[in-house]
Amino acid sequence: MSENFKAILINQKEKDFTREVKTIDKSFLKHGDVLVKVDYSSLNYKDALILKNGARLVKEFPHIPGIDFSGKVVESENSNYKSGDEVILTGWRVGEIYYGGYSQYAKVNADFLVKKPENISTKQAMILGTAGFTALQCSFATKTAREELLLGKKVEDVIVTGASGGVGSIAVMILNKLGCNVTAVTSKESNKEYLKSIGAKNIINTADLNKEPRPLDKGLWDGAVDTVGGQILSNVLAQTKENGIVAACGNAVDIKLNTTVMPFIIRGVKLWGINSVNASTKRRQFLWNEASKLIDFEKLNQSIKTIGLEELLDIYSKMLKGETSGRYIVDLNK
Repeated sequence: MSENFKAILINQKEKDFTREVKTIDKSFLKHGDVLVKVDYSSLNYKDALILKNGARLVKEFPHIPGIDFSGKVVESENSNYKSGDEVILTGWRVGEIYYGGYSQYAKVNADFLVKKPENISTKQAMILGTAGFTALQCSFATKTAREELLLGKKVEDVIVTGASGGVGSIAVMILNKLGCNVTAVTSKESNKEYLKSIGAKNIINTADLNKEPRPLDKGLWDGAVDTVGGQILSNVLAQTKENGIVAACGNAVDIKLNTTVMPFIIRGVKLWGINSVNASTKRRQFLWNEASKLIDFEKLNQSIKTIGLEELLDIYSKMLKGETSGRYIVDLNK
C-alpha cells in the first residue's frame, strides 16, 4: 500500500470545529485487526451531522468520519479474512467512536465486516450502504415478519415516509419487489416521477400527514416504513390496519412521538424499531445476500451521485437543510 493516503479529518479545539481533507499514513490508523483499501463510502444523514459538529457522537479528536464503506482487504491479523477478500462495513459505531470510511484506507475490527456477495460490486454495495441495509431491515420487518414470523395476513398496502431520502427510496423499491402496493410520502414535487419509476403506486405530500393526529384514523395500511418520526409517524400509526407492523428508523422531522395506546391495544399495531448499528453478523450476511434479488441497480443509478472527498465537504450541509435527494456515494479513488 501507499505510505501516504487521503482522508477527511474532523477536529475540535475548544469552540473551533474543523473538517478538511488531509494526507496521513498507516500509523494514524489505531483501531482493529483488518486493513482495508476502501473503494467506496457514502453520505448518510448521520454522516452529515458528524461532519457538521461531531453530533456528540465523536468523543476523541482528531477523527476520521464515515459510517460505512466497501473495499478489499490488504492486511489481516484475523483468520476469517485474507488479503484480497472484498468486504462491506456498516454500523458498529464506525465513523463515531472508531475511525471510519472517509479514508482511502481503513483499519477495523474483523467482527465488524461481512464478506461481499459475489453478485454485487463494491460500488453497488455502497449504492445501498447503511441506507440500503436499513431499508432492507425495515422492509423485511414490515412484510416478512408479519407474514412468516407472526403468521399473519398478506401484506399488500404499505406506506413509506421520507420516500425521497436514501432509506425511503430504496424501501419503496424493495417493497414493490416484494409484491406490495407502495404509497410514497414526499415533499419534493420533482421526485414524483422517479418514485413511480422505482415502484410507488401512489404519492402523498408530506404536509398531508404532518398534522395533529387522531387517536385512531381510518385503517389504510397493512404496514409502513417510517424514516422521519414526529407527527407523521403518529398519523401513520393511527392509519395502520389490524396487526400491521410499522418499522421506524429515523427522526428527520422530529424525535418526539405524540400518540396514544389506541393503535396498539385496539388494532394490535406493532411499532418495530430498526437499529442498523448493532444488527448481528448473521442477519447482516442474510440481508446482503438478498440485496441483488430485490434491488434494480439500473433504476437506482438514476438517483445516485458519485462524489469525491472534497465535494463531500460542500454537500453534507445541503443534506441537513433537506436540499438533497437520492443517494450520494463517495469514490475514494476520485
